[in-house]
Amino acid sequence: MIIVKTKEEIELMRQSALVVSKTLGMLAKETKEGVTTQQLDKLAEDFIRAQGALPGFLGLYDCPSTLLCSVNEAVVHGLPTDIPLKDGDIVSIDCGALMNGFYGDHAYTFEIGNVAPETKKLVQITKESLYEGIRAFKLGNRVGDVGYAIQNYCEAQGYGVVRELVGHGLGRKMHEDPEMPNYGRRGRGKKFIDGMVVAIEPMINGGTHKVRQLKDGWTIVTQDGKPSVHFEHDIALIDGKPEILSTFDYVHEALGITSDEELEFKNHVPNLN
Repeated sequence: MIIVKTKEEIELMRQSALVVSKTLGMLAKETKEGVTTQQLDKLAEDFIRAQGALPGFLGLYDCPSTLLCSVNEAVVHGLPTDIPLKDGDIVSIDCGALMNGFYGDHAYTFEIGNVAPETKKLVQITKESLYEGIRAFKLGNRVGDVGYAIQNYCEAQGYGVVRELVGHGLGRKMHEDPEMPNYGRRGRGKKFIDGMVVAIEPMINGGTHKVRQLKDGWTIVTQDGKPSVHFEHDIALIDGKPEILSTFDYVHEALGITSDEELEFKNHVPNLN
């Protein structure tokens, strides 16, 4: 059952999402060659708690960490390790926060140093596909419309769209209805209604869509060893249109990136001070 949020609840969810956004912005400055994902995990936990929030992942489903850090062929759910990041790596950092009784949950894929051109393209296309999916999250559409938009955009480039892992509704629980696959058929699935909030999160592989789980019980990797990319935003449906509650603006500012990619989905612009 889809849990509709009031406008007041959506504003509380925006605050939760922005805790994660600010955390990712802080991590953008620290995610570099020689740093371990365990170090990033400690920085993130301290930062989230300093903002009056709780790490959203830590302890959830027995998760042992604040962040899930997926390097290169890891798709999602990568546990932090003591292995230093190296030049040419990519790392998808997924982060959650619990504040005011609501969760924020989103992710960004970072490039470390000199990344191969074909991998940089995968990062770019996956990020673009996120916004293709968000555009389809509107009144009158259904879950399959979002999945189709993402799948069509990525498969046209020859990439694999992961089937086993999906986006989801978001609220007082980290995972609510509806599931939001990154593949699908237009006009199929649950219909979107005003007041719903979802996490849309394309997980796109450079080769096959097939994945497998490592022995740690968490990390999901591509079957062919090719890289995978993950981006995620939290979006509310307000007056029939998608509005992003999270933002990559903090990441972009930290990395010196100029981008207007979110403008069409914003009625609120965060103060970056």
